[in-house]
Amino acid sequence: MTVCQVQPGSFLTLHYRLAGPAGDIINTFNDKPATLSLGNGELSPAVEQCLMGMEEGARSTFDLPAGAAFGERNPDMQQWLARKVLKDMGDPLETYNVGDVVQFPTPDGQGQFAGVVLQLRGADGNDEAVLFDFNHPLAGQPVTFEVQLIGVL
Repeated sequence: MTVCQVQPGSFLTLHYRLAGPAGDIINTFNDKPATLSLGNGELSPAVEQCLMGMEEGARSTFDLPAGAAFGERNPDMQQWLARKVLKDMGDPLETYNVGDVVQFPTPDGQGQFAGVVLQLRGADGNDEAVLFDFNHPLAGQPVTFEVQLIGVL
């Protein structure tokens, strides 16, 4: 019987956990496993690199230094969006609170990206603009990546 090893383009079934100093961002160990293809941008390149050569059934934990997994924090990734733009993109009655994670469609409409609400600008609860942080929540932080490979195709 051949043991399957992770290679570029492998299709994986796995449990994984990504955590920073404040705790878990993603953890599938208590739920159903994730399925993903390497090289499709579902995991950062640095995290994918940890998986290379791992054998089916293996479990491992990797500690990545600050900035290695998701890059450094980029101040240009914090942007104000006018309320009118937000209404045009989604639910006009949507309310925003600091700390909310909001999903946005990609320009091609094929995917999504997320932003975290940092600040609201406006008077009397009427948000004229919302400041979003589009950095990955673990950007600029050390990351622990724990993985259990269930299947490799």
